[in-house]
Amino acid sequence: MNIESLLQPYKRFGVHLGLERIYKLLADLGNPHHRVAVVHVAGTNGKGSVCAYLSSVFTEAGYRTGRYTSPHLIDWTERICFNEQQISTEELDNLLLQVQEAINPEEESPTQFEVFTAAAWLYFAQKQVDVAVVEVGLGGRLDATNVCEKPLVTIITSISRDHCQQLGSTITAIATEKAGILKSGCPVVMGQLPPEAELVVCDRASLLQCPIIKPQPAREVGNGWVEVETASKPIKYLLPLQGEIQLNNSALAIAAVKILQEQGWQISEKAIVEGMAKTKWLGRMQWTSWNNHKLLLDGAHNPAAAAALRNYVDKFVAQLNQPEARVTWVMGMLSTKEHEQIFKTLLRANDQLHLVPVPDHSSAVPIDLAKLAKDICPGLSSCNIYEDLSSALSTVFKENNNLVVLCGSLYLAGHFLQQGIGNKLSRI
Repeated sequence: MNIESLLQPYKRFGVHLGLERIYKLLADLGNPHHRVAVVHVAGTNGKGSVCAYLSSVFTEAGYRTGRYTSPHLIDWTERICFNEQQISTEELDNLLLQVQEAINPEEESPTQFEVFTAAAWLYFAQKQVDVAVVEVGLGGRLDATNVCEKPLVTIITSISRDHCQQLGSTITAIATEKAGILKSGCPVVMGQLPPEAELVVCDRASLLQCPIIKPQPAREVGNGWVEVETASKPIKYLLPLQGEIQLNNSALAIAAVKILQEQGWQISEKAIVEGMAKTKWLGRMQWTSWNNHKLLLDGAHNPAAAAALRNYVDKFVAQLNQPEARVTWVMGMLSTKEHEQIFKTLLRANDQLHLVPVPDHSSAVPIDLAKLAKDICPGLSSCNIYEDLSSALSTVFKENNNLVVLCGSLYLAGHFLQQGIGNKLSRI
């Protein structure tokens, strides 16, 4: 059987937060999560890149390293990695069969994410990893990854509005869910949060007696190098991922590494510097090309991610030193996202906007998005809709564009890569 057919029976259960089913499933599998040391990472944006930095550094330091992230861009196997290598299809098939056999058909069925998460824990236990870097799927408190009783360190990267249907409509409510990953006495690394979110996390940390570390962002020192302050001495490293947001994300990763050093882990400065430089994370402010035309690819699926992208785009355009330069957006969004706020954040007068559906997902209707975009930014130089992404890109690149940005959904970014629309790229 292939991965899709193994997972299909559980897809109908959708998002159903809660820990009872995953605890039962893991118990029936012999509690593999009890045999795995964990760094647990939550947040609205930045989780994936922080996980990627940490996994690269731990692997560089010689540790047997697992990584669990979601969603995938191209293939399910991206979600589970060992020493920076994706799990093989055959290994994943075998794991999912083991999980399937442990499910009691007479009891409430686990969700698809719970089944996959159980497979990840099982894989890490079987591989006897020294450490697993685990990204929260949704929220934190009731997420299927939140079964580790004593993580080495927890990280909360950022908190902003997203997944409001499941997590609540206020920053305070969302922060409460994400702070649910904190565990008694376990150190927490906290990113730059809104004041009301920081208060929630600090209150939770105080209640659980968690040491709390709030690192300052790294600072640029030229030629792609950045420097971050630590308690001992500054560390200088190359930053391979694009965007000012990575000054924050990389500092969070290094703060977590410093905590592990204090716990006795042997991670040299050389391993940190080389591990950071080797980090790869596709689909996030990634320069790629289509038919030899350069474009910028980014998920940017919520207002905070859109703000980070716009900031990067503005700096890029300023460097062109071409007053007539304009930004061409190729966008598709899911129906559940905050379209109005994303458009308000991204769009400027004279920008071009080309709208497409997100294939195989609950996509917003491009014609509806077009009407909204023109209401929000009447100064757009053009606003067009297309049946598919290939048609949009064909039209866009017939013109002389300074900057083309494909964004709005990680699923759209994944479609671009998966369908071979973009140039062949190395796998994650």
